[in-house]
Amino acid sequence: MSNTRVYDVPGISCDHCVRAISSELENVIGVTSFDVDVDDKSVTVTGGADRDIIEAIDDAGYDATVR
Repeated sequence: MSNTRVYDVPGISCDHCVRAISSELENVIGVTSFDVDVDDKSVTVTGGADRDIIEAIDDAGYDATVR
């Protein structure tokens, strides 16, 4: 059973942000799905380890914290 977590990413503001974060999350082992929400400034991820997900979002240029 995969867990789903929500990460607050206050720097999300546009489609470029969505593409950059999505590009990094696609490569995280264990992630089965994700949704980047510009309006809520959050990323919802199913699967994967917190540290790997936060590192991927950081690699995209954004700060993330678990909600």
